[in-house]
Amino acid sequence: MRVLFDIIRQSLATLWAHKLRSFLTMFGIAWGVGSLLLLVGLGEGFRSGQARQLATLGQDIMFVFPGRIPAVEGSLQSGQTYHFTYDDYIAIRDQARTLRAVSPVINREDIRAVSDYGSTSGQVFGVAPEYNEIRTIPIGSGRWFNDQDNNERRRVAVVGWELLKNVFPGRPAVGARLLLNGIRFDVIGVLAKVGQEGNNGTSARIFVPVETMRNLFRLKEKNTENAISFINYRPLNKADHLRSKEEVHQIIGRLHGFNPKLDDVFEDWDTVENSQKVGQIFDAMDYFLGVVGLVTLALGAIGIVNIMLVSVAERTREIGLRKALGATHRNILTQFFVEGAFLTLLSGGIGLAITAGFVALMAHLPAPEGFDTPRIVPISAVTAILSLALAGIGAGVYPARQAALLAPVEALRQE
Repeated sequence: MRVLFDIIRQSLATLWAHKLRSFLTMFGIAWGVGSLLLLVGLGEGFRSGQARQLATLGQDIMFVFPGRIPAVEGSLQSGQTYHFTYDDYIAIRDQARTLRAVSPVINREDIRAVSDYGSTSGQVFGVAPEYNEIRTIPIGSGRWFNDQDNNERRRVAVVGWELLKNVFPGRPAVGARLLLNGIRFDVIGVLAKVGQEGNNGTSARIFVPVETMRNLFRLKEKNTENAISFINYRPLNKADHLRSKEEVHQIIGRLHGFNPKLDDVFEDWDTVENSQKVGQIFDAMDYFLGVVGLVTLALGAIGIVNIMLVSVAERTREIGLRKALGATHRNILTQFFVEGAFLTLLSGGIGLAITAGFVALMAHLPAPEGFDTPRIVPISAVTAILSLALAGIGAGVYPARQAALLAPVEALRQE
């Protein structure tokens, strides 16, 4: 043990004697570790930011919009436009077996909202009570409407946070009166901010029960008074979202008398599929950034090997003298291995600590919308540690073996 401590002390003394060279070598390794962790952390920050932004829309949401029924298959120019009806929603709600929740949406943008304090124009959505199980509808104060509100066609409304600045500036909205195209509604709830700084379309909407909407504000421009704008639904299981989409298509195709498998007869927005595609992009980006970081780390390791080989060449006479005085093959091997391993591990630890501090500092800064601050990804930290271990072995063993194999007489002859 005493011999080992002596070897470590000699190694540290040698490194200290060549401070600038040791510093530059350690800087290369620290830079490589920091680059690997930061690049992967940036990719993961972007991934989590996009996932968080998508969550403000809702979880596993699927939209289906009406399209055109082609008179001749494959030709949309000869197609006939069709519209969803409330009966389509009822059929999907009663017949579909793979849906967690479904809601029709009647969207009007020509309704004027007037209160005792101001007026505004925004989107008025007529939706089913289950809508809050599909979309992200955080209630800041008051409540969301229920089945009784819907069945009795009560004139109640839930107001988005953004609209409060115009219709209820600095005043409580819950319990107040709101006129929609001159018809009185009671405000029963106010939405909390949705998205960063409330920058979300939901914040600028007024929600009313769909039965109330159908009674007072139907879609007059459609061919039928029973029309709805589109349908929102959520699959029972994210993995079966394609099966849910197919089931909804089949029900609508049967009701409207067309083949649901024809192209372009539906316009779908599948957030599950979109999130999977985005996830694949981020996986590829993480792989690319990780490879870039590993290459940078490998360059630092090569620098250590080079420096240790130079150190062996400079200390050839010292090695010969030590071996002539009784130093064993293992003593020489251990000394140079310790020097390489110490340089690698110390510089890697410094790189890890600096990166962690930088990431912690960035966490206190405001992040752009759709982007989270970088974070230390455990798998990248483990990869960096394993790479450092390999670099330390390579940087220490090969030069150490070259030094240990020198014959004492040959070493002493070197100038």
